[in-house]
Amino acid sequence: MNENKWLVGVDLGGTTIKVAFISMDGEIIEKWEIPTDKSGERIVDDIAKAIDEKVKELGESKDKLAGIGMGAPGPVDLETGVIYRTVNLGWKNYPLKDCLEKATGLPAAVENDANIAALGEMWKGAGNREKDLICITLGTGVGGGIIVNGEIVHGNSGAGGEIGHMQSVVKGGAPCNCGKTGCLETVASATGIARIAQEKIQVGGEGSQLKTLYEKNGSLTAKDVFDAAKKGDYLAMEVVEEVTMHLGLALATLASALNPAKIVIGGGVSKAGNFLIEKVRHYFQQFVFPEASSAEIAIAALGNDAGVIGGAWLVKTYILKE
Repeated sequence: MNENKWLVGVDLGGTTIKVAFISMDGEIIEKWEIPTDKSGERIVDDIAKAIDEKVKELGESKDKLAGIGMGAPGPVDLETGVIYRTVNLGWKNYPLKDCLEKATGLPAAVENDANIAALGEMWKGAGNREKDLICITLGTGVGGGIIVNGEIVHGNSGAGGEIGHMQSVVKGGAPCNCGKTGCLETVASATGIARIAQEKIQVGGEGSQLKTLYEKNGSLTAKDVFDAAKKGDYLAMEVVEEVTMHLGLALATLASALNPAKIVIGGGVSKAGNFLIEKVRHYFQQFVFPEASSAEIAIAALGNDAGVIGGAWLVKTYILKE
């Protein structure tokens, strides 16, 4: 009977791979991390070995595992489990699903990493099981997952939900890793926020505590910017207003087209909490189509567990078809 089975969720990150055994109800039974092989060559074998070792450690049989759901960076073909391109790992048209099944002996489902985070938040997090949901992750980059009627939007070539690469600065924008300039990622990511602050400091900022901190440390983080803004630092406030205006506009544009029930914001930048949400909501309401303005904007609830829980949801939905 499936109700006693465990689901395996895997979230591939640039530094670590998060792995978890999860119940059919979405509760984490065991979770751990292993280092990511930067060459990309040993990742699947490392995952298979880690699963085997953990099953043995827990005194269970591998028959306990119903399947494995994994999220990886880059566009994915959900049906074939092929990763079209993951720049940092050197993967191109990589048959991740087939490789996982061969290495682990388990049925596998593969999805984009931002998408499984969205699925995790929908199932067990801030999405509260709403079937029309936008999830945006503000970290080193900006990721996104769009869920319509309970299904992830993949698009024609698997690139659906690439919110971070919506055009934000039309002229004179900063270069983005995707090859364009002025993407939302260059503005609303942690690195983009720090860059905007440093640019403002270089042309002014006299009397700003943020400028003093920059001159002392030689660098800034997004957390530094939000901490200073919360204390009323005028320069930090300028940065936050600029960033949340672009973010509010992007989310309003998406909401006007998709009319979601909820918008969930996660990633490291989301730790700014209600201060961030209130600013984004202000600009969202300014730009959104009135009939789509009821979308609730909330901070993601699952943190680093969103991906593995979303991976488990893949097994439950696409492999077990429950």
